[in-house]
Amino acid sequence: MLSPGGYQTNMTVYGPGGYEFTDYARVGLPLQLILAVVTTLGIAFFWGV
Repeated sequence: MLSPGGYQTNMTVYGPGGYEFTDYARVGLPLQLILAVVTTLGIAFFWGV
């Protein structure tokens, strides 16, 4: 997720872990892009689009 409010576990560790709002975007954005590419390629591979 790109924001700590996206999931309740993120909010649980947000304060005690010393994370900043930008930490979620810095790590979450590349992961979301990788997931989008892998998912798209996987669908195309398994369903032959």
